[in-house]
Amino acid sequence: MASTSSSPFALAACAEMVFRKLPVLDRLKRLTELGFQVEIWDWTRHDIAGLAKSGAIFSSMTGYLTGTLADNDGADELLRTARQSIPIAKQLNCPRLNLHGTGLDGQGLPLVKSDVMTGPMWLKALDTLKRIADLGEEEGVIFVLENLNVAVDHPGVPFARADDTIALVSAIDRPALKLNLDLYHAQIGEGNLIELCRRALPYIGEIQIADVPGRMEPGTGEINYPAIARALDAMGYRGMVSMEAFPSGDDELALARFREAFTV
Repeated sequence: MASTSSSPFALAACAEMVFRKLPVLDRLKRLTELGFQVEIWDWTRHDIAGLAKSGAIFSSMTGYLTGTLADNDGADELLRTARQSIPIAKQLNCPRLNLHGTGLDGQGLPLVKSDVMTGPMWLKALDTLKRIADLGEEEGVIFVLENLNVAVDHPGVPFARADDTIALVSAIDRPALKLNLDLYHAQIGEGNLIELCRRALPYIGEIQIADVPGRMEPGTGEINYPAIARALDAMGYRGMVSMEAFPSGDDELALARFREAFTV
């Protein structure tokens, strides 16, 4: 008897990390043909008119250009560039705009480094995110705050841990501000991923994945993604799961492994 298993989740892949030998529009075409939605990063690096005409369904994009959560000037800059990002998101019909504690450079390093988060910084970050939630509700978009890791990829990023992003988003508790729960980063920084998903579940707007070590597709490292998929299914999660990972070899094989890991 043929298997009737399928993925209960919406699946996407990051066009910045797969089919990298192809022009971006060709990457979008191939991902769409394979049945995946598409994530992009910095929209200023793309031909937005071309993306809008591509036929791709966009899952998320970076929702700001520069700025920070936890100081006055940085917060104003984050809000200013978030406002610039919203018309682009609407042009692409992209429902989620991704945020971090600070802007990142081309190597993923923080534009404003913060090794220690003080009480006043936490209070300012909360105030900034309240303003972001106001903006999201005003414009009909959802901002998602992503956790990162500081040990390998993003040293010095403030509010990087999943614990930090959960604390901030749950304190705001507004429909226009959700979590982008990145399990690759969380495994490096915290682990205990199934319980982390359970705790974060009410606030999740998107889940991103890659295996550890190496940031490649499921099955190349230590994370048991099929078990996580089963647990998410049992929790009732039905949202977006995006592979933000480099293929270990063949791109289509990597995407097939991702789909298989999240088929229950």
